[in-house]
Amino acid sequence: MPVHLSRRAFEALVAEVLDTLPEPFRSALDNVAVVVEQEPRVRHRRVAGMRGGTLFGLYEGVPLTERTSGYGLVPPDVITLFRGPLCRAARNREELGELVRRTVLHELAHYFGISDERLLELGRY
Repeated sequence: MPVHLSRRAFEALVAEVLDTLPEPFRSALDNVAVVVEQEPRVRHRRVAGMRGGTLFGLYEGVPLTERTSGYGLVPPDVITLFRGPLCRAARNREELGELVRRTVLHELAHYFGISDERLLELGRY
């Protein structure tokens, strides 16, 4: 049975995960917004290269490893977390917290320039 969590409570859970990041990572976050959407849209699936399956989160932007001295005056990168799929995948609040944490860390890995392929190699996908 899915976990029912209000948008406000879900956003607080996301903020809690971000607050527990080790300081070197928190201070390295620059020009990135973390937002919550209820469900992935067609555009999100297209950007993620997904036709089916479950999408918990999505990173859109220029990874830190690809930013040059010409990087400036650009809109923030965006990490989107999809509340509906995450809540449906969890059986309880504790499991939801772990799914949210894993998703945030996965999308932050992309922000820091780590590809899905590398995450697979590391056993973190």
